[in-house]
Amino acid sequence: MLTDAPHSELREHTDPPSVPYPEVPNRKDEISLLDLLIVLAEKKHIILWTTAIFAILAIITSLILPKRYTATVTLLPPQQNSSVGSGVASQLGSLGGFAALAGTTLGIKNPNDMYVALFKSRTVEVAMAQRFGLMQEYRAKYLYDAAKIFESHTQVEADPKDGLIRITVDDSDARRAAALANGYVEEFRDLSQHLATTEAAQRRLFFEQQLEQAKDNLGNAEEALKQTQQTTGVLEPAGQMRALIEAATSLRAQIAAKEVEIDSMRTYETDENSQMVQAQQELQGLRTQLAKLGGSGGGPDADLMLPQGKVPEADLEYLRKVRDVKYYETMFDILARQFEVAKLDEAKQGALIQVVDAAVPPDKRSFPRRTLIVIVATLVGFVVGLIAALSLAAIQRIKKIPEVSGKLHILRDSLAFRRRSAS
Repeated sequence: MLTDAPHSELREHTDPPSVPYPEVPNRKDEISLLDLLIVLAEKKHIILWTTAIFAILAIITSLILPKRYTATVTLLPPQQNSSVGSGVASQLGSLGGFAALAGTTLGIKNPNDMYVALFKSRTVEVAMAQRFGLMQEYRAKYLYDAAKIFESHTQVEADPKDGLIRITVDDSDARRAAALANGYVEEFRDLSQHLATTEAAQRRLFFEQQLEQAKDNLGNAEEALKQTQQTTGVLEPAGQMRALIEAATSLRAQIAAKEVEIDSMRTYETDENSQMVQAQQELQGLRTQLAKLGGSGGGPDADLMLPQGKVPEADLEYLRKVRDVKYYETMFDILARQFEVAKLDEAKQGALIQVVDAAVPPDKRSFPRRTLIVIVATLVGFVVGLIAALSLAAIQRIKKIPEVSGKLHILRDSLAFRRRSAS
């Protein structure tokens, strides 16, 4: 006993502590790449059949799908400039206050985006539906619905790189696709004739409207003068009075033109702008000259400070009618000149929309792309086949587990009992 105790203590202090060994995982639960390849090889018939079915269905679908053809037209939008208007207007500055207006810039911030929006406007699309009978073609109940279907078949894009506008139209017939694309441009041109979309077109439309109004006013003034001649019997005023009337009338017309110019400038300039200040100074100078002639205002209805005691009432009435005729004659002359300036400027800019490449019937269909459809469907079928094969192999492996197999038998027997009870 005495000899064993030291040896036991020695073993207690010298033996290394017991270290637990790591557990070796069960290799039966692992699935290696080789196992996957073996499973796929065993289930290769599922993969092949699934891939083949998808490929055959894709071929049949691509043959059944209706053909679509795409026609493209390329357009060049007008360039914003006013060089002609500025040059010619500078030579007409002495004719009235509209000279500066002819050289101002009324350009649009993003013209190409505006043209794209105009192409998609309801007016153009409805006109296309009416022109090509799209209600019957698209089997639409209402004209507006046919226009919206046409819009879904059309794409209008402005390329920011080259500044061109490209229009593509899809249709089941190649010739009709080209006809729709070219007709789309024609309908837009019909609309643009009634719109002022460029700087020169805006000025041309403005002066055209003012000229038409001045023409009507001149006709009314001449008719009133004729009636006054018939009622009073006065045919010609005195020479001094006639000269006074012509001078005052010319000044009044220039004052009216300058006022219109200032009103137009206020839409894009402030009162502190140098051009605005200069125009207001010129207007004040014209009013000062009119005041020296004895006029009381700048409109056609303003009176001249005539010595009425020395002028008979009939002559005074006749002078007033002559004043109106001279006023509207001067206004008509100024507006006619400025209208020609705007027309020249618009002619220099060219057509509103210029066709770079007209649409032609496409030789090749754009839809369906049969090769692409078959390739994508075959790849999808192959992936589905892989998933089906792996899923089936996993189910078969699970069924081999005793616990799972027992539960499946119990579930199967329970379902069979319920069926017998129901019967």
